[in-house]
Amino acid sequence: MEKDDGRDAGRDRPGDLKDPWYDELAAGWGELDGTGTPTPTDPAAAPRRHGSAADIYLEVQASAAFQEVRRRYRRFVVPAVIAFFTWYVAYVVTATTAPGLMARPVAGAVNVAMVAGLGQFLTTFLLTWAYARHARLRRDRPALDLRWAVFEQNRERELRQGAER
Repeated sequence: MEKDDGRDAGRDRPGDLKDPWYDELAAGWGELDGTGTPTPTDPAAAPRRHGSAADIYLEVQASAAFQEVRRRYRRFVVPAVIAFFTWYVAYVVTATTAPGLMARPVAGAVNVAMVAGLGQFLTTFLLTWAYARHARLRRDRPALDLRWAVFEQNRERELRQGAER
């Protein structure tokens, strides 16, 4: 087992298995350039090279597979956020406008407000479970395929750059 010598360990060995999400163009953003001024964070200001990491990511972002993953994400998240936010606002509005209803006993000292408040917690846990399940069943496999496609494109780019040297 090799010792990890930091974030840039093994960067000079094209073809090594390393994190495909490490973006070389974003690595120095916001860092000082040696003169005490921050480096530009505008990607348009960075020099563009054919086949750069940014080009690969833009190509993946424009792909049908990426758009499908995003569509699946939005189809779950947007309705879930709307439903949960509506449920939360309804609870708060009801608590402030109908205190008599919220004070109505359900069982012993437990009233409607307590049941609805506990329902907020239950809804949060159910929504978290549903999100994780949806991600596992509908998005994880296509997202992993995209990740490895990007990894392969980065590896090919590094091999080409190594061959040009």
